[in-house]
Amino acid sequence: MVTNGCATPSGIDTATGRGMVRLLALALAAAALAGCAQSSVVSSKSETRQSREASLERDRSTSSVPKRRAAVVKKHTPFAAHRPAAGTATASQGIASFYTEGTKTASGEKFNTHDLTAAHPTLPFGTRLRVTNVSTGRAVTVRVNDRGPYIQGRIVDVSYSAADALGMVGKGIANVKLDVVQ
Repeated sequence: MVTNGCATPSGIDTATGRGMVRLLALALAAAALAGCAQSSVVSSKSETRQSREASLERDRSTSSVPKRRAAVVKKHTPFAAHRPAAGTATASQGIASFYTEGTKTASGEKFNTHDLTAAHPTLPFGTRLRVTNVSTGRAVTVRVNDRGPYIQGRIVDVSYSAADALGMVGKGIANVKLDVVQ
């Protein structure tokens, strides 16, 4: 086929072929530009990330004083008298019992039968009591960390270890005298 004096083997005229080549070149150029734009965005993001990491690392290394946090813990003593334990040195006498079950005490501590602890209805947590078995004369110093006893006529519940030291495990209860030590 002959068009404008030029022969083409496939039958496409030269103007149409040139238009297709231009279109193809334009598409390739657009794709190349899009690729360049994408890589510059990725590289600027990675540069930003690297600069952030570097500044964080610099901040960590320049701080020679470790940052510490401290919590202030105040012990809560519900149902306790608002006077210091040392001022309540009066002795009381009555029936004591012991307990071996429980998971948590009223003070928030984990209950442990092997500790020398006691439950008292009103004394502040942390008060040291000298518990003396009136019939045997045996005595032990316990720390109040729980509330109780909840049975009428009883003045203190002691842990199993304290009851063993007082010699009251067999009977379960004993007539005791309480003295505030601290």
